[in-house]
Amino acid sequence: MTSPSQQPEVATQAGAVRGIWRDGSAAFLGIPFAEPPVGEHRFQAPVPHRPWEGVRPAVEQGATPQRKALAEVTLIPEPSVPGESTLNVNVFTPNPAKADDGGLPVLVWIHGGGYVAGSPASPWYDGAAFNRDGVVTVSVSYRLGFDGFGWIEDAPRNRGVLDWLLALEWVRDNIAAFGGDPSRVTISGQSAGGGAVLTLLGSPRAQPLFNRVISLSGPPTNVTLAASEALGRKLAELGGVAPTVAGLSTLTEAEVLALQAQVSSVGNDGGGGGDPVAGLAAMLGEGLTLGPVIDGELIPLPTSEALAAGIGADKELILGTTDNEFNMVLAGAGEALAAVPAAAVLGAVGAAPAVVEAYIAAHPGLDTATLVGQYVTDHMFRAPALNLAELRSSVPAPTWLYRFAWDSPTVGSACHCLDVPFMFDVLGGERIVPLAGPNPPQVLADEVHGSAVAFIATGDPGWPAWDDADRAVRVYDLPTTVVADGYADTRALLPERVG
Repeated sequence: MTSPSQQPEVATQAGAVRGIWRDGSAAFLGIPFAEPPVGEHRFQAPVPHRPWEGVRPAVEQGATPQRKALAEVTLIPEPSVPGESTLNVNVFTPNPAKADDGGLPVLVWIHGGGYVAGSPASPWYDGAAFNRDGVVTVSVSYRLGFDGFGWIEDAPRNRGVLDWLLALEWVRDNIAAFGGDPSRVTISGQSAGGGAVLTLLGSPRAQPLFNRVISLSGPPTNVTLAASEALGRKLAELGGVAPTVAGLSTLTEAEVLALQAQVSSVGNDGGGGGDPVAGLAAMLGEGLTLGPVIDGELIPLPTSEALAAGIGADKELILGTTDNEFNMVLAGAGEALAAVPAAAVLGAVGAAPAVVEAYIAAHPGLDTATLVGQYVTDHMFRAPALNLAELRSSVPAPTWLYRFAWDSPTVGSACHCLDVPFMFDVLGGERIVPLAGPNPPQVLADEVHGSAVAFIATGDPGWPAWDDADRAVRVYDLPTTVVADGYADTRALLPERVG
């Protein structure tokens, strides 16, 4: 036990760490959970960090796998920190000592960034507000892009997923020393991080490591092993090496990142050669190509099939999206597309004729660019969220569906990433004004953050769970409401059920 006048110290299984006190809580930054993924550990499964002697300072952010932030992927401030020891956790706790009642509930946050970018060092991911409300918070890093997810002939698949699992095992084994309860762990993330927690929900190996899930704007995993192998072989061919650990290890990190940008659907023009519609077609068709892969083992099935099969059926789940996630993708093309029928553009980006007709009917009065932008949002985020809720409607653990519908006064819509500072209750933080305006509503943060705290602590966020009859959806707006079938306008995009 440490008094607030001293720097807090905690003994982990690998050694003692010294953090810093803030107002009402303590922060332990950059604690390594794995050996640096370089040298013999590059392209391999993560290895638990070796023990150290003495007390290790944990007062600065650790090195991040992200080497260069991609501004087009996230509006969140996510700094890159140089260094080789990139597999770390940050722990924020109101009391770094085990409580008499067994400890506080725990939130583990996995950042987004299209699986090729993002950083746990974001000031938006600081756990101070959760600590204030009695939740220990952990943010984790993981290998990104090709290092984390690229196919290599003789290397483990899904190395980034293995990083998540080892980080969760670290939480299981160490979080009690920080005042947390390892039997009450909620995993959460946004965008690719939301997809990450859905992936873990559908992974049998991950089941003992968490109890609840909150997925913000999470794309379900559906990348096939064949598609991953094709991308991996292409990258190796472009690099002039064999698609093996030995071959790819001859390339520097910078060289792999440059090649990755040529083959990935994130970080380039999406394959459209400058044509925004062709780029959208490629992006919608390929998805997040450098991300979790259905390998038949660690990830046995696509997310939708895994949840339909009952994997994760005992885990409570909150999922949802912002109303206009990626609507901005055609923001500059309104005039150019004004004379082009929406049906023609939807067909060009891959929508089937029957879907085109039904979708246009569900969105009357929109110009072509606006309608197609909404289609991108619905195809990638909103319809998959509805689909997963419906697939889980009969499992033992309930599912709650929400929408974040408040329009930013600066962006003009409820865009991608807008909900994150409300979730963490950091409306006074860095880079909030460009995204949410100078006076974002604190009452809305109280609602969003408060629902998360209630769910993490009790398993009930405070509105009716999804069922096939009422289809209740919490709509975060001014005011916040609960509506019936709040995703009805995306139903034309749902897969047809068989049987």
